[in-house]
Amino acid sequence: MFCNDDQPMFNIGVIAELLKVHPETLRIWEKHGLVEPSRRNKQRLYSNNDVKRLQFIHFLINEKGLNIAGVLQIISMYPCWSTKHCAGGNQSKDEKVNINKPCWKEQGTYCYVIEDKADQCSACPHYNRDCVQ
Repeated sequence: MFCNDDQPMFNIGVIAELLKVHPETLRIWEKHGLVEPSRRNKQRLYSNNDVKRLQFIHFLINEKGLNIAGVLQIISMYPCWSTKHCAGGNQSKDEKVNINKPCWKEQGTYCYVIEDKADQCSACPHYNRDCVQ
């Protein structure tokens, strides 16, 4: 069976119960741009990747003690935050990973080391729209 991690499937009640937070907390996080659930008939629907983002937000707030402004600052350093087909991190010691930057998508993994943002402009579609040509 094929599973699309970006397919909206879960309503706000299911996600709130899963994360053990009030649904209003999820609405506040959405209001601040931390996550953008899909909508169907005015109902919020979250995908598996949205759940992973929310779990990472929950971790930053509850385990690391950050407020919403701090979370916004942290996720701004993740160019893959809103990328649909982010491959996730790596935990291999042989790969160049940044042990100070846990991957939001896969718990226990880390983001790859970025050599230089300029090197990525030509290769990354996310940066292409941000880079001055």
